[in-house]
Amino acid sequence: MDMDNNKKLLIVDDSKVSRMLIRAQVAAQRPEWAITEANSGEQALDIIDENLPDYCMMDINMSGILGTDAAEIILSKYPTVRIVILSANIQETYQNRASGLGISFVAKPVSEKSISQAISYFEGA
Repeated sequence: MDMDNNKKLLIVDDSKVSRMLIRAQVAAQRPEWAITEANSGEQALDIIDENLPDYCMMDINMSGILGTDAAEIILSKYPTVRIVILSANIQETYQNRASGLGISFVAKPVSEKSISQAISYFEGA
């Protein structure tokens, strides 16, 4: 197997159910990816400093810092990480903020379709 396929994905969501759904969908489509989970923006920042992922799926509304703020911090330190905001909060302000940061916005619910959208963004398709 081509080692380049062994990408690392960080899933950031305060809902354990959401993380499980995302993990299951990603694993079904990209079984070779290594998946790490964080339940807050703060935890995500700690994990990223320790173990830099290729990709990050981030919820917006979490306790502590917002996903969009965490994404901005991540990108300022690690501009190569590709980030998708995966959120049920589809307010235009958040969508604009995401596109202003150069990250993709995918609306929940977590489904085969939404995860496919995120993966194709990650892979530059």
